Amino acid sequence: MATHKRLFTSESVTEGHPDKVADAISDAVLDAILAQDPFGRVACETMVLTGQVHVAGEITTGCYIDIPRIARKTVRDIGYTGNKFGFDADTCGLSISIDEQSADIALGVDKALEVKGDGPAAKSAAESVGAGDQGMMFGFACRETPELMPMPIVLAHRLTRRLAEVRKKGVIGFLGPDGKTQVTVEYDGFEPVRVDTIVVSAQHVDGHPIDGIRSDIKEHVIDAAIDARLLDKNTRVFINPTGRFVIGGPLSDAGLTGRKIIADTYGGMARHGGGAFSGKDPTKVDRSAAYAARYAAKNVVASGLADRCEIQIAYAIGVAKPVSVYVDCFGTGRIDEARIAELVQRFIDLRPGAIIERFDLRRPIYSQVSAYGHFGRPELDLPWERVDLAKTLREAAGIKADEEKSPKPVLS
Repeated sequence: MATHKRLFTSESVTEGHPDKVADAISDAVLDAILAQDPFGRVACETMVLTGQVHVAGEITTGCYIDIPRIARKTVRDIGYTGNKFGFDADTCGLSISIDEQSADIALGVDKALEVKGDGPAAKSAAESVGAGDQGMMFGFACRETPELMPMPIVLAHRLTRRLAEVRKKGVIGFLGPDGKTQVTVEYDGFEPVRVDTIVVSAQHVDGHPIDGIRSDIKEHVIDAAIDARLLDKNTRVFINPTGRFVIGGPLSDAGLTGRKIIADTYGGMARHGGGAFSGKDPTKVDRSAAYAARYAAKNVVASGLADRCEIQIAYAIGVAKPVSVYVDCFGTGRIDEARIAELVQRFIDLRPGAIIERFDLRRPIYSQVSAYGHFGRPELDLPWERVDLAKTLREAAGIKADEEKSPKPVLS
């Protein structure tokens, strides 16, 4: 197949971006409930805007949590304290509107269609839990980085994490919590060859000279996060290109839970089913099945069955077993894609209850992924990021170990 050079861009945002503030509050509420009630049902939505936090949704639990305290602590931990950036954890207004999960939805989640009526009794939670909604979820992996993630989103997240780090450690004292990055990588076919463009927009205190802002961000953020070997004399770098970014966070824009689903996943390199993650307990397949799809795709690539793999899983509400599993290896597979799909379903039980059990998802582990991506996080021990099934898949497919390819290392 002929190859050609092309550019691909991904974006990341810091934890102080208004949409990520909303995600963080929703996941903090979820974690607080799961810490006391692992079987709590949570669909928590948050909106933040000038001086206000609104928390709404459907929650069914026997425990009590102090949602206003949780919301204020989350905002405070992000860095919105005092009036310097127009949003203050201790003085912002709070409204709470929570109802219980719809009884109609609960019917399908509490007992899957497969075990209703005169059907067999469920022997375990893996059998009994039905999908909390219909929908399709995608997982993806590729050999561009050690994390088996696309390089553009990996580098964009590195920059935003570094922005937050230098702000919190005081390395750059003029930064605010809000910020965005964008990285464009040049590809030759499926091979990343260089970084073409970097964009960093960082909130800052008023009155700080733009030349100093650009110099400090270049030195302490870009140079620290991006290996120089990925850059060349033609790489374009834009730092606060408008020249001013003082008004940011909820003061500048309303933030909503679930509005950064591309930054949460693969930076646009893979398809997305449309469902967001934050604020949802694991009976919601928007979250748990997306994690399972990533696990499956990552183990397929790690096993050597393919260099790139995208997996779609689809569900009907109240039905445990997926209605379809689709595999696309973009011409890089070493065995037929239908065979890969069969192996995935043989070795990974994709019913919601089984996914929850496999990854132990009824735990308060979600706040840590509310920003900087849910996948490709080597600093976290995320169960859906493990490649413990790779050897099993490889052996079942009849691929010898010496045929397995190592991931192309990102220059870091």
